[in-house]
Amino acid sequence: MNNHKLNTLILLTLAFFATSCGGGSNENGEGETVAEATPAAPMTLEEAEKGWKTNKGVGPIKSVNLAAEIDQTLADAGMVIFEAKCSACHKVEKKFIGPSPKGIMEKRTPEWVMNMILNPEGMVAEDPIARQLLMKFSAPMANQSLTEDEARSVVEYFRTL
Repeated sequence: MNNHKLNTLILLTLAFFATSCGGGSNENGEGETVAEATPAAPMTLEEAEKGWKTNKGVGPIKSVNLAAEIDQTLADAGMVIFEAKCSACHKVEKKFIGPSPKGIMEKRTPEWVMNMILNPEGMVAEDPIARQLLMKFSAPMANQSLTEDEARSVVEYFRTL
């Protein structure tokens, strides 16, 4: 190796170490000690749920209008979808691999429920309730690739539980 290449290699190595090893001080450059930021304590599920009435989740659903009366045809279609695609992990009457959907419409917005069905990965990444549910159940919700209409019928079925 010629001297020019050797010198370049030494300089690059020194530059690497100079930029990657400077994390030991908590001074601001003027000799003053600066308090280090402490990470926030993890949010509990109860804390995450406090704003559930306005939490629409993360995903394509921004607004859902639920009629006062249940649309039984839609609910029946939702039950068929739930039994075919969701019942391996969710049981109506009890917690299983995932939470029971019974009573979900009294503690989540319909938009949140539909976004969880349609976009479970995005919800876990960005929604505090979904993130806490993943921690509680230790199993990510599978994306079943439902359409918005199918997810809406599942929500209507959940209204009957």
